Amino acid sequence: MAMKPTDFDGAVPVDGYGPGFFRVGGEVIQGPVLVEQGGAQPWEGLEDRAALLALVGRIDVLFLGMGEEIAHPPGDLVDALEEVGVMVEAMASPTAARTYNVTLSEGRRVACALLPL
Repeated sequence: MAMKPTDFDGAVPVDGYGPGFFRVGGEVIQGPVLVEQGGAQPWEGLEDRAALLALVGRIDVLFLGMGEEIAHPPGDLVDALEEVGVMVEAMASPTAARTYNVTLSEGRRVACALLPL
């Protein structure tokens, strides 16, 4: 069976990751990263709420990658995002990256904020 390449319709997927970095759209970004349909940018981590709140109106779901293992995100961060209409799903960063790519390929309004491994 021939494999069909995924069509992201111009959106930017997470291409890969490793210790301390993520590769998004062919570009390597060291440290935490925030990825949405139009591209990626360095992110300051869980304390950088302004960057996450700036996504309001552009996304419906944020996949929050908590690093190598799943962990509970700060409850007040989740509450603040959900209060303005952004659903938050916390998981390990590799899982968040893959889930972001799959839902992005479906044309959904998603982003991921990933802490490095």
